[in-house]
Amino acid sequence: MDEHRKQSHFSHQAVVDEMTAYLQACLANRYFMGSVLVARAGEVLLSAGYGMANLEHNVPNKPQTKFRLGSITKQFTATAILQLHEQGLLEVHDSISTYLPDYPNGEQITIHHLLNHTSGIPNYTEFSNFERTKKIKVTLDDLIARFSSEPLEFTPGERYQYTNSGYVVLTKIIETVSGYSYTEYLQHQILEPLEMVDSGCDRQEVILPHRASGYVFTGETYQNADFIDMSWPSGAGAMYSTIEDLYKWEQGLYTDAVLSEASREMMFTPKVTISAAEDGKGYYHSYGGIICTHFKRKLLYHGGGIDGFSTRIARYPDEQVSMIVLTNIDPAVATPVVAIANDLAAILFGEPYQLPKKRQAIALDPTIYDAYVGQYELEPGWVMIVTKECDRLFAQWIGQERVELFPESSTKFFMKLIDAQRTFVVDETGKASHVILHQSGRERVATRVN
Repeated sequence: MDEHRKQSHFSHQAVVDEMTAYLQACLANRYFMGSVLVARAGEVLLSAGYGMANLEHNVPNKPQTKFRLGSITKQFTATAILQLHEQGLLEVHDSISTYLPDYPNGEQITIHHLLNHTSGIPNYTEFSNFERTKKIKVTLDDLIARFSSEPLEFTPGERYQYTNSGYVVLTKIIETVSGYSYTEYLQHQILEPLEMVDSGCDRQEVILPHRASGYVFTGETYQNADFIDMSWPSGAGAMYSTIEDLYKWEQGLYTDAVLSEASREMMFTPKVTISAAEDGKGYYHSYGGIICTHFKRKLLYHGGGIDGFSTRIARYPDEQVSMIVLTNIDPAVATPVVAIANDLAAILFGEPYQLPKKRQAIALDPTIYDAYVGQYELEPGWVMIVTKECDRLFAQWIGQERVELFPESSTKFFMKLIDAQRTFVVDETGKASHVILHQSGRERVATRVN
């Protein structure tokens, strides 16, 4: 081996060793169980499982372990729509009433609106009865009926608001136009061409070899995740797959295997602004997911979360780098897959990152917490409520679960559920004026509001 190849080999191995050490630290801190694949320029650098696919039977996670994908399913649904567009069976700028004439307000809503979350259709997973009803099997038509009768939340095209409902409607359009069930369509038109033999739409009653069980981490122990009948996620989140199959998917999206070059251009071109930035480093939604800048590099990604599972698929297209992180830990409070994908990219690109570490809570006079109680706004509509109860401090984002904050010092607090910290900054009034959020390798500031 010549000197150049030696250096390349050792550099490659050093990166893999560093990634492995990082993932072992995540596992040791109990923030993560799952499977991870990292590839660059068509070469798989890392493909491995961590922790248990089934804690009760002591079955380890492997590259072949099947995980529920949650919203990564939306990429497949969008691809199916673009295939039908290519075939001239639909037009993405048509109103949905063209294909579903009985859908209320369907003449105002286009397929384009559904694809990029600008339809105004309310999100059925946020309905008050969803947690109660999600355990009971539902037909696609009945599922659509549950939200189609609700008023639109805004005029279609007016703004961006993420909704699973839009992708359920897309599922119905796929079935109506193609003449196949959604499951059959995916199987014949996407999974088989890409030789994705370990992927499909999940059904609870099917015996599925190498299926991971989903868990909730309480901060101290793991518990079995809540049950959801997989008829509810539909084309918004019902698929399962492995890291190896998702790598076939991710690579296939950059060839003519399932989409033409023109359709791929449609899929990965920004369609709507999620959050703008003066330096151009905002977040934008395309038909295939989120487009942003990370480590001064273009990043395309999509994530997913469903009871007991959290997922992330990311690509740095200019560097031909792919990150796939699947975990069988519930994303209800927050998800480690974002931080893991970002930190693995940092290792690969030589950027700074921090190893997860064990944190120790200290004894603190609980009267100190009074200065921190209040509401803190990160972005318009994104508010964290800090409360004190029984001499303990809690934080809760609106619409999410409450989480306890444990003190490392009089101003710095950490969570046991995820690798995230909060630092309160007190002003001359004696109350916290803002709180610094440390998470996923980023620091962001949330300001106190009345």
